[in-house]
Amino acid sequence: MDAEAVDGKSLPFIIARPEGFTPDGSWPLVVLLHGFGASMYDLASLGPAIDASGYVYAFPNAPYRVELGFGSVGHSWSADRPGVQPTSESRSVEELLDAAITEIVDATGARPGRVALGGFSQGAGLTLRHGLPRPEAFAALVVLSGFFRDADTVRPLLPEQRAQPIFLVHGRQDQMIPLAQAHETKSFLESAGYPVAYHEYDMPHTITDAVLADLTPWLHAALPPKS
Repeated sequence: MDAEAVDGKSLPFIIARPEGFTPDGSWPLVVLLHGFGASMYDLASLGPAIDASGYVYAFPNAPYRVELGFGSVGHSWSADRPGVQPTSESRSVEELLDAAITEIVDATGARPGRVALGGFSQGAGLTLRHGLPRPEAFAALVVLSGFFRDADTVRPLLPEQRAQPIFLVHGRQDQMIPLAQAHETKSFLESAGYPVAYHEYDMPHTITDAVLADLTPWLHAALPPKS
């Protein structure tokens, strides 16, 4: 795949294109959001690992800087965490992400209803908050080792028809987000009527080959690749 870093108008992002890609609307788009303290480069290797020929991928960068110590800098999707530096940008994360995805869709030519949104850890929580109220934009949601921080806020925003397929995974040895929170997220989604494919793995707070082995066929069914 060919990867390019783009200095977007609202957020920077990486686009990873399969061989032979043209922005003619025939390739579905997968947008993946990184976790707290990481960057758009953190998940960029997942495209080839999921399906290198059937999708075009995008990896936005979160807007807030995080000082990690010893000169290292990461990024966050929320400004209400220790060590996070708010920016002068007046728009909310939701508005910034909306604008970035619009720019990504324009750049890739993805058709409406042919986009999946996903993320890891903090990015997985944002996937739920941003993706569930927008079923017309996102055909499927991928939640990797994350959970619902603000279910009560999102609940009144849920659409009447709740058919978005959701891939939800968590590690039994996750030292960052307790497994119980994944169970609570699963219960919330299922009680709201969503179809949830839930998987647990013997792993810490990470993404393993076993996760990707289950994700790829699920994604093929939920958002078929370019044939």
